[in-house]
Parts: sequence; C-alpha cells; structure tokens
Amino acid sequence: MSLIRRSNVFDPFSLDIWDPFQGFPFGSGSSNSSLFPSFANTNSETAAFAGARIDWKETPEAHVFKADVPGLKKEEVKVEVEDGNVLQISGERNKEQEEKNDKWHRVERSSGKFMRRFRLPENAKTEQISAAMENGVLIVTVPKEEAKKPDVKSIQISG
Repeated sequence: MSLIRRSNVFDPFSLDIWDPFQGFPFGSGSSNSSLFPSFANTNSETAAFAGARIDWKETPEAHVFKADVPGLKKEEVKVEVEDGNVLQISGERNKEQEEKNDKWHRVERSSGKFMRRFRLPENAKTEQISAAMENGVLIVTVPKEEAKKPDVKSIQISG
C-alpha cells in the first residue's frame, strides 16, 4: 500500500496520510495483479477508518480538536506530539470475534487502525495539551500563547 503525504488544500496546518485509491478494488494498495482484487486484500493497517472525522476550531484561548471515535475506549486512542509541533491522533478498533456458528448478513462498521496528523501553529503551547473522551468524542485542547504586544518606544524629535 502506498501512503501519500499531502497537505490539505483547505487547511495549511494539516499533514494527512492519505491514499486517494484506498478502498477501491483497483486501488494502488493492491498486491494482487488481477483487474479487480477483493476488498479483503487491502491492507487493514490503514484501510479501516483511516479517515477518522476530526473538527479543528480556534478560539481566542486555544485550538480545539474533536474526533469522532465511537465505540473506542480511551485506552484504544493515542494523542501525541511529534517534532514539537505535529499533533498526532491515532487508535485502533479491533475486529469483532467471529464464532463458528455466526452467520453475518452485513458488515458495515469498520475496524483497524487510524491516524491523523495536524501541524500546529507557532503559538501552540504543546506542553499544556489536554485530552478527554466523552460519548464517543475525543476532545483535544491545545492552549495558545498570548499574542505578544510590540514594544513601542517613543523617540524624541530634535529640532
């Protein structure tokens, strides 16, 4: 599976790992040379919910990230800061155990790993980041430094 690193056009601070053909039967992640390999052949490491939905809003005090992670426990989600200014949110939903007598009629809920990365702006206080889980939503708060007021020095005009 090829992972392509691109910045989101609409969000210059984001750094997403994205494969535009992920999940398609003819995708670049296919190791099978047939024209239409099975979806089961896709790499489950990134196939599942690699596109976890995350909102990012900026308030006067902080940057707030809200990620939909339904059904996950806080132990199954990681929030990390890489290289001092890249916020990484990742996790894994394990596949449901299949019993011998089970007969599946439909499987729509995804399982597997996900990872999202966001380049934080310079005013982020990365040492004070906090995270909380509430009703299947991960909320990550990144406080902002106060805007520095420029020092103004009056200069006497001679003459």
